[in-house]
Amino acid sequence: MQGTALELSQDLGIPYREIDYLAAGINHMAFYLRFERDGEDLYPRLRALAESGRFPTTTGCATSCCKHFGYFVTESSEHFAEYVPWFIKRDRPDLDRAVQRPARRVSALVRRADRGLGGRARVSSNAATRSTCSRSFEYAPTIIRSIETGKPRASTATSPTTASSTTCPRCTVEVPCLVDGNGVQPTHVGALPPQLAALIRTNVNVQELDRRGGAHRPREHVYHAAMLDPHTAAELDLDQIHALVDELIDAHGAWIPELS
Repeated sequence: MQGTALELSQDLGIPYREIDYLAAGINHMAFYLRFERDGEDLYPRLRALAESGRFPTTTGCATSCCKHFGYFVTESSEHFAEYVPWFIKRDRPDLDRAVQRPARRVSALVRRADRGLGGRARVSSNAATRSTCSRSFEYAPTIIRSIETGKPRASTATSPTTASSTTCPRCTVEVPCLVDGNGVQPTHVGALPPQLAALIRTNVNVQELDRRGGAHRPREHVYHAAMLDPHTAAELDLDQIHALVDELIDAHGAWIPELS
């Protein structure tokens, strides 16, 4: 969220510290509901850039989402393309280029996973090395610092909703939070624009089914989750998805809990 705000500020030619924004949604599918500087709404400029396609730093899938849905998603990288059905398709290299070649990035992740424990050991070693370098731009260190010291700060975190939520009942949302010695305290954002709420629910539905599959072990819910996943459904038919789930479960072996 903070990284994308920085990129957008650079695209607009405005210092990041002068940007004031409100964002909410779910992890990797949150949206900037407000993007301002000194009370000036910057969305007209953002939408004009999205229409023109002239964004120096932000990916094509994020700008396309703004162009068609009216709001910028906070996941600026091509990772957003994995949550929706429009940007990663076989035999569409033009789409790969538009979102900074997500297929190549995903392939790199798969190759890294294939290296197994050796790959994980290298990642751990790299993380240890990074800990001695400059401070991270991630939220976790500042959240921990505010909890430990009691110094309040505004941050963004995930929080469970209640059954009364009109947008996404009983799911985990990403909202602004007050962090201090009392812990992480989520704020109330309210209803999202209907098109954003509908887009978010496509992933909440998948996550709910997948959670049921993991918690109660019925294999059928894992199939259903994969069948309703927007990107998977855009590429495969129902029989192919069913077979894919079987192959993935078998390939992961003991890493996957036994499913009934």
